[in-house]
Amino acid sequence: MAQRTVAVVDYGMGNLRSVSQAVMHVAAGEGVNVIVTQRPEDVRAAERVVLPGQGAMRDCMRELAESGLKEAVLEAAASKPLMGVCVGMQMLLDHSEEQDTPGLGLIAGRVKRFALEGQTQPDGSRYKVPQMGWNQVWQSAGPRGAHPVWAGVPDGAWFYFVHSYFAQPSDASHTAGQTEYGQRFTCAVARDNIFATQFHPEKSAEQGLALYRNFLHWTP
Repeated sequence: MAQRTVAVVDYGMGNLRSVSQAVMHVAAGEGVNVIVTQRPEDVRAAERVVLPGQGAMRDCMRELAESGLKEAVLEAAASKPLMGVCVGMQMLLDHSEEQDTPGLGLIAGRVKRFALEGQTQPDGSRYKVPQMGWNQVWQSAGPRGAHPVWAGVPDGAWFYFVHSYFAQPSDASHTAGQTEYGQRFTCAVARDNIFATQFHPEKSAEQGLALYRNFLHWTP
């Protein structure tokens, strides 16, 4: 297998087609091989890993374990660049309120449901759960500025969301981006070699492609 390989983890619960096509699009001409794989050995051999997720977190956690890929993902998270997307981000935390589901425990914190009943948006309409559509993302700056995966992406850029639950990291330094929807919430997390987003970069036009491109070149 080529050294420069990105493995998109296929455990049966990801938005695989659009994620893999977006990663393949930005990898074209970069000397990077993108594979969609159900094989733990491919995940172990890859230079970097993308963990998508879609649906209920309990289902995602169960399928990841039953597929035999959980240990390979945990090993990857300990040693190589890993990008989580949507529920693939939520899975990185300790626990989700959704069906009282334990996560992978890679980033300390919990996943909570929006509690927006009865609240109205600035235009007078009621907030709906799930949040579905485009929203602005504000990059959280650490001691060395915004995270490298944001390179070239304007602060306040618009990304596409579909979710009822959001991450609440225990350590504010693990928040890499925030969005307003009835409250300010964490929409991107980062720690060491891990970066993950609640929104869908693959559905977010040029700014989303920029994130995947930056991930391909990110050296934690």
